Amino acid sequence: MAEIFFDIGIMIIVAAFFALLSRKLKQPLIPFYILTGLIIGPILGLVTGIEIARQFSEIGIAFLLFIVGLELNLKKLRDIGSIAVVGGTIQILLLFFAGFLVGNWMKFGTIEAIYVGLVIAFSSTMVVVKLLSDKTELDTLHGRIIIGFLLVEDFFAIVAISAMNTLSNFTFFFLLIAIGKAVLLLLLAFFINKLVFKPLFEYSAKSQEMLFLFALSSCFIFSFLFKYVGQLIIFCIKLVGLPLSASIQAMLEPGFSIAIGAFVAGITLATLPYTFEIIGRIKSLRDFFAVIFFVSLGLEIVPGAIAVILKPLLYLTIIVLVIKPLLTIIICSVFGYTKKTSFMTAATLSQTSEFGLIIVAQGIYTLGHVSSEFFTLTVLLAIITITYTAYLVKYEGKIYRKMRVFLLIFEWFAKKKKHLEYLPEEINNEVLLVGYDRIGYSIFHTLNKLKKNFIIVDFNPEVIKKLIKQKVHCIYGDVADEEILKRLHLSKAKMVISTTPDITTNKILIKKTKQANKSALVFVTAYSVDDALNFYDQGADYVILPHFLGGQHVSLLLEEFSSDFSKLVLTKVRHINELRDRYDLGHDHPKHERQR
Repeated sequence: MAEIFFDIGIMIIVAAFFALLSRKLKQPLIPFYILTGLIIGPILGLVTGIEIARQFSEIGIAFLLFIVGLELNLKKLRDIGSIAVVGGTIQILLLFFAGFLVGNWMKFGTIEAIYVGLVIAFSSTMVVVKLLSDKTELDTLHGRIIIGFLLVEDFFAIVAISAMNTLSNFTFFFLLIAIGKAVLLLLLAFFINKLVFKPLFEYSAKSQEMLFLFALSSCFIFSFLFKYVGQLIIFCIKLVGLPLSASIQAMLEPGFSIAIGAFVAGITLATLPYTFEIIGRIKSLRDFFAVIFFVSLGLEIVPGAIAVILKPLLYLTIIVLVIKPLLTIIICSVFGYTKKTSFMTAATLSQTSEFGLIIVAQGIYTLGHVSSEFFTLTVLLAIITITYTAYLVKYEGKIYRKMRVFLLIFEWFAKKKKHLEYLPEEINNEVLLVGYDRIGYSIFHTLNKLKKNFIIVDFNPEVIKKLIKQKVHCIYGDVADEEILKRLHLSKAKMVISTTPDITTNKILIKKTKQANKSALVFVTAYSVDDALNFYDQGADYVILPHFLGGQHVSLLLEEFSSDFSKLVLTKVRHINELRDRYDLGHDHPKHERQR
């Protein structure tokens, strides 16, 4: 026990040092955590308990996915349902077959080639959510598309992890059994939420300690259910006396990963009104185990195997870093999204998954399907692609601006976006509103009341479709594109309001508007004081700081109702009605999210 304590202690102490170094160098944290594992493991040999680290890292994945589920508001994914389900499925299948073919071409056996396909097909929920959370981009359009893709991938991962156990004699009947078990568990989760969790958590919420314990209990209960679902089904069948052949029992027996169970537990609890309190208490546990996970990746490297796997590692890295994002951009473009949204989605998904590591670990330690060299190949591929993604996401804005011209080719795939507009024959708009969601929603209603002539620009095609149905003047696209700006005739605009916090977009908008019409007023949005001051230096007439608006609004209410607070009732009723409308539009749960 003392040895485990000291191994974990060394991992945390050295990781803390490298975290400080990364902060000083202004670099992403994840590569430095992996470097920690490489130094204290293969290089210096300070930590030898790799199996313990592996178990801790799996716990870390489970806690992270539990919190991801808690933070996930499925209503926000309504607008991207088609690309998530159809596009995500197409991407997974194409990548799987590409990986399988490359695996065969590289002289892997059929079973190992299947493992190659599965490793290539999935992206890392753990890494992606951490990167999006760090940049407060979970609620952006590309953030929602990414989460949609990951949800579909997680479902396929559930089936794949279960299917590995009978890979040698795999049948489609077994696949149906695996899908049936997954559907059964999801239905069970739905009924537990309705019949058990709501009254249970309503009672436990009276005590913060009880709330914490019941939340953790739900995480563990669902993990147990998913892990032992097959054995529980077999037990129930035998209990009622039904006959069960050995082959059917072998197909029923496999369970799912504990991480998948924890994820479903989080989604089940996400509908309750206590999620923020639960997240606040569990977040520190998640962060601790997440560090262990990334450090353990470095520990898993076997230096002696690198020379053997160098060639396949190069080919698979090219597929993940080039073919995978290229395919993602094409899929997003076909579904009508702008090249910027497509690029940012592809950049964030350009890595392999922790589920790939779980699948391969199961293949080597439990099933004997793959060799230790193959496992090292998977670990190195994960390290390279995760490190690459961390840097790519950090600098994606600059990279996009450099590649914007080359990405124009993908506009050909997005032909239907040209129909996503409802414009007057002659554009003579008084106001140009950039972004309809959240902040833009309030501005839109005010402009309607004032009977202003305005046009809305938004890069979410689903939003534009809704506005077209309402016969609101609008156009789909990225306002930073020269083509869009030319069509909007900025010289005729008296006011331009941008609700996006994107720094580059706002700088372009300020510059182009003032060049076209010096008298036009330009309102832009910022999420930091430094950015706000920068926008004022660029020539903005007013900078909206959403985090400060709440205090200003309350101050105005106090001034207005200080003499007669009975007038506040009407304001309260109006506010409740507006909040209900916003809830229906998916504007709830804004905590830690970047809004438009």
